[in-house]
Amino acid sequence: MRAVQVLTTTGPSDVVVTDVPEPTPGPGQVLVEVHTVGVSFPDLLLSKGEYQLKPEPPFTLGVDFAGVVVSGDGFAPGQRVAGVGPYGGAAELVLGSAENLFALPDAVSFDEAVALPMNYLTALFALDERGGVREGETVLVHGAAGGVGTASIQVAKGLGARTIAVVSTEEKRAFALAAGADEAVLSDGFKDAVRELTGGQGVDVVLDVVGGSLFTDSLRSLAPQGRVLVVGFAAGEGIPEVKVNRLLLNNVDVRGVGWGAYAFARPGYLAQQWAQLVPMIEAGTVKPPIGKVYAIDELGQALADMDARATLGKSVVRIR
Repeated sequence: MRAVQVLTTTGPSDVVVTDVPEPTPGPGQVLVEVHTVGVSFPDLLLSKGEYQLKPEPPFTLGVDFAGVVVSGDGFAPGQRVAGVGPYGGAAELVLGSAENLFALPDAVSFDEAVALPMNYLTALFALDERGGVREGETVLVHGAAGGVGTASIQVAKGLGARTIAVVSTEEKRAFALAAGADEAVLSDGFKDAVRELTGGQGVDVVLDVVGGSLFTDSLRSLAPQGRVLVVGFAAGEGIPEVKVNRLLLNNVDVRGVGWGAYAFARPGYLAQQWAQLVPMIEAGTVKPPIGKVYAIDELGQALADMDARATLGKSVVRIR
């Protein structure tokens, strides 16, 4: 069968499609015929050998995948599912388990499905578990036109919050508004724009997947008892530092968001999160905006586009 693999950790340009043996399910495992794979930031880091997990090459990429159950425990053959794992999903056949597979609502397409596990469960973990977002609060989302950004907008709306998107271009501003943001501003001068939008009060939560030079102004944009949620560092400008006197003087928090390490170490937690997400899907609040769709042999290009910050919404690779 075909799989998209990293043979050397030298970046997206060296990602290849190759033939690998078909997997055989063991006890408790589910064999899935994969239709689509999501393009995720961990895939980009894995291709460069820069992710916290460092599998020995060759290995198969693919954090998010969606398809149809072939056989296994807990799911019926033919059942439509989405799955998530540390890597390995970008292949024609993949093994999953009850812990990392989720039954798809009928209205969700395979393209949409691969946006849900990592992006939306990360957003839910960030905003609910770590951020404690309450109805009526205001959430600012950096990188709001990307996969995690659009997910965070929609999950925040599902939790009853007002959302302000921060983006780098007018095209991305329109995309974030279409995804459900209440307001959207450009990253250049966002602090002053946010102050105006909130009547000088500031926001209750900042969800930051960008990091870099925007971080200090994110702290300055918080209302009293506000929280900055550190999800990632897509800007590539290095990891920002916190002057802790700012936290003390303004009664604000900086909170780390490490969804994968937390969720996979707690049996049943992913299922609990999925059960919380499904009503948002059924209500139409959560509907992943899909960006560009690629063929199986274009996953390397998809990662290069992500590296160049040239993507909108969730990029998808069709395996079949």
